[in-house]
Amino acid sequence: MTALLKDRATKSRAGLRRSFPVAAAATIFAGGMVALDTGNSNLAEAGNTATTLITVGVAVARADNAAGGASDINVEVDAGIHHLANSAGGDEITAADIGSSCYVVDDQTVAKTSATSTRSVAGTIFDVDANGVWVKFS
Repeated sequence: MTALLKDRATKSRAGLRRSFPVAAAATIFAGGMVALDTGNSNLAEAGNTATTLITVGVAVARADNAAGGASDINVEVDAGIHHLANSAGGDEITAADIGSSCYVVDDQTVAKTSATSTRSVAGTIFDVDANGVWVKFS
């Protein structure tokens, strides 16, 4: 392509909602973290402790593919900033961690550390309150 010589109507998207094919035999619950598994053809699954995940956001509605094959259904996912459960003990996230990465424990919980490189990055810590952690997904 050549450089523009006149105005162009460039399409755009807000980038907050996307749809991904779901892994075989997987169930993703509404409100749970959704991750693409790089070890499984980048198919969507519920957030879990693994090192092969790219976390993409939170499920808009349940995606029940428990009896289905890979890519039989899709899950709608919202990126943006979402409130999740905080881990405990040495993995508890505090206000001092705002701006740092947090890590997937399960589909509703994030932690401060990767647990010696056993967890994938969930997103960026946006805020922390008494009820959990606000995580920014991109």
